[in-house]
Parts: sequence; structure tokens; C-alpha cells
Amino acid sequence: MLLSFKTALIPNDKQQTAFKKACGVARHAYNWANAHIKEVLELRKDDKSIKIPSAIDLHKKLIETVKSVNEWYYETNKNVPQKALADLRQAWDRCFKKVSKQPRFKKKGQRDSFYLEAGTKAKPLIKNDGKRVKLPSIGWVRLAEPLPVTAIHNCVISRQADRWFIAIKYEMEQPTLNVKRPTVGVDIGVKELAVTSTGKVFPNPKAYRRMSKRLKLAQRRVSKKVKGSKNRAKAIKKLAKLHAKVSNIRKDSIHKLTHYLAKNHSVIKIEDLHVKAFLKNHKLAGAIGDCGMYEFRRQLEYKTEKFSSKLILVNRIFPSSQICSNCGNHRHKMPLKNRVYVCPDCGHIEDRDLNAAKNIERWFDGIYIPKCSDVVSQ
Repeated sequence: MLLSFKTALIPNDKQQTAFKKACGVARHAYNWANAHIKEVLELRKDDKSIKIPSAIDLHKKLIETVKSVNEWYYETNKNVPQKALADLRQAWDRCFKKVSKQPRFKKKGQRDSFYLEAGTKAKPLIKNDGKRVKLPSIGWVRLAEPLPVTAIHNCVISRQADRWFIAIKYEMEQPTLNVKRPTVGVDIGVKELAVTSTGKVFPNPKAYRRMSKRLKLAQRRVSKKVKGSKNRAKAIKKLAKLHAKVSNIRKDSIHKLTHYLAKNHSVIKIEDLHVKAFLKNHKLAGAIGDCGMYEFRRQLEYKTEKFSSKLILVNRIFPSSQICSNCGNHRHKMPLKNRVYVCPDCGHIEDRDLNAAKNIERWFDGIYIPKCSDVVSQ
């Protein structure tokens, strides 16, 4: 199984300068190619015979018109602009297929990253001695933690706030697990991050909500600084650190949750939630975004494959919160403010999320859903 591994780098000042140069070259090549393709698309409105350049065509034109003028392109590895052009062309392909919108121009300091490659897949030349990694055109860089493999063919260097990271892909063997693992239903919520049908509750860290006052203050300080000044750059750096901390807290809690579910259960059932539609509710958008519902599903998809588990998406129209997990009665309404489910037929009383998780566990394709009763929850 192919997995991705990402860890922090500890570069010195000279290496950080080299990283920033490479990011600048990748950004310049990407923006130049994006502008060139937009010019070609404008010309194609009058003449359809004009060909949209491929990644190879873009690279040839870059060498002829850009590299020959800008000598600083040769201060970085040749793979840096090549990969940027390939990524840009892939973004336009997605746009042409109407999968995504037109690619936007990149800005300095936002999502800085670049690609490096050395050797072949059979004979990789990016070396790792456990404490350091040797990068082409840069040299040995210290690692925050050792990489899982000693020889690497390619990697991506990226920056988040003031820290640099290296990401690689490596082949991993399937871990040996207990054959007898139960099925579990999981209800994702806002109050609690997740509640399982077994009764286990995973609290929601609500990182953004906890840090919101500090974020507002940091943002206000950025807005009051003069654009282009060093003080503004320092304020932006502090704001970026806070955003990175929020992101890391959220990712840490989701990683622990998805790892537990995939490792200890053979079948995991979750609701196929339409997160994009939920975010249109401005009263709940902040709380829903703070949960990381899409990231939870994304991580489960590859971790279930890693641990040989099965992920089942429950139909989003299934009223898991309105059905009694004890007798199967279907209530007419269950507003979000009501956190306890009370069945009017059998008198069963249970936490709303736990009741929903049990119903999710019992779900199967073609399950009979009883008609709504006229009883409204109190």
C-alpha cells in the first residue's frame, strides 16, 4: 500500500533562503504558464485551430522566453519549474472537465511549496540517514523525526507559517490485525466530534472557537500595520502561527479518532453528509467548519484501506436522529436544540447522538423506514 509521510525540517538560514528561492521559481513558472494559457484561450475564440499547450510545450517555451532572460532560474533544481508547469496543466484539465474552477494566480507567502526529484524509482538518490535528509541542489537538512525509508526518489517541500515540511510517498505492508472486529456506527456532530454506537464519545476540541479571540486580535494588528513594512510582516507571521496551531489541533483529534475506528472495527458506517450545503447555514457554518467533517471522511477512506476495514456511507436522507433505536418509531421532528431523544411510544430515553449512532449501525441498503408520526419532540 502506498502511503504519504510528512514531517518537519530544521533548516539553517542558508537552507531557508534556498527553499524560498525554489518557492519563488515554482510560483513564477506557475503564474507565467497560467497567464500564457489564458492568452491562448482568448485567441481560440477567433481561431479554434490554435492548440492549447501541453506541459511539455509550456516547458519548451519557458526555456526559450523566460529562462534565457531570468538567470536566477538556474539557481534552483530543474525539477522545480517543471513540476509547477505540470501542476498548472493538470489544474486546467480539471477546469476543462468542469471538475473545478479556473486556476488562480499564486501569491507570495501563501501555500509555498516546490517539488524535488533525484535518480529513478529503481535507484533513488535522495538519501536519509535518520537524522538528516540530502536534498538535490540544497544538501543535508536536519529532520524533526526520521523518515520511514532510507532512499527516496521524489519529495515535496512546503511551508506552513514559519516551519518547513517534507512530504514523501512510500510502500507499506498491511499490518496484521485481529480477525474478529465488530461493526460500528459513527455519528459526527458539532457538540461532540463523534459518538459511536458502542457508547464511546470523542470530544470536539473546538480549536477555532477557543482561539477566536486571539485570532481576531492578531488580525486587527495586521490591519493596522503599514503595507510592506517589517512590522506588518511580523504581525502576519504571528497570525499564521495561530492559524497553524488551530489546524494542527483539529488534525490531531481527527487522526486519533480515525485511527481508532479503522484499527478496531471491521466495518465503519458514517452518514454521507453534504458538508457544502451545511456551510451555507451561516448560523452553524463556523461550528461545522471547526469540526473538519470532510477531513474526517477523507482520512477514514485511506485508513480503512490501510487496516483492511470497510467504510460504508449511509444514505443522507436516512433520518437517523428521528428514529427510536429501541422500538423503531419515527418521530416527526427532532430540532438541534433537543439533545435527548424521548420516544413517545416506548418511553425510551437516550442521548440524541448515541441514538443516531445506533441507527446508523443498523442501516443497510434498502432498509425499511417507517412513516413519520405527528409527534413533535419537546
